[in-house]
Amino acid sequence: MDSTPTPPPPVTQVLSKDAKMWAMLCHLSALSTFIIPFGSVLGPLIVWQIKKNEFPIVDDQGKEALNFQITTMIAAFVSLILVFVAVGIVLLIAVGITSLVFTIIAAIKANNGETYRYPFSLRLIK
Repeated sequence: MDSTPTPPPPVTQVLSKDAKMWAMLCHLSALSTFIIPFGSVLGPLIVWQIKKNEFPIVDDQGKEALNFQITTMIAAFVSLILVFVAVGIVLLIAVGITSLVFTIIAAIKANNGETYRYPFSLRLIK
């Protein structure tokens, strides 16, 4: 028998319900683009600016949401230009669906207290 003790589990930060909720809202506020022009960037920006100093997870997830939404906006703009070549219609639909799916996944992860990293995201805000 091995008498060496097993190491303790890693210490994880316990997040409050408020911290999780605001982190989730960083991601979900991007859906305001269906109501407000440029809401996909303005929503996460506003939530991040209001709560970034209060909750470290909101600072992290707000930057992540902003970076992804800016990347999505760039991809949508390029797809819109490519509509004249006809391939842009398919790309525009793909960008929209991908953005919606990844935003929902990120919101669920943030609500569980996990940090989420979007794939295909430019890291413009650090």
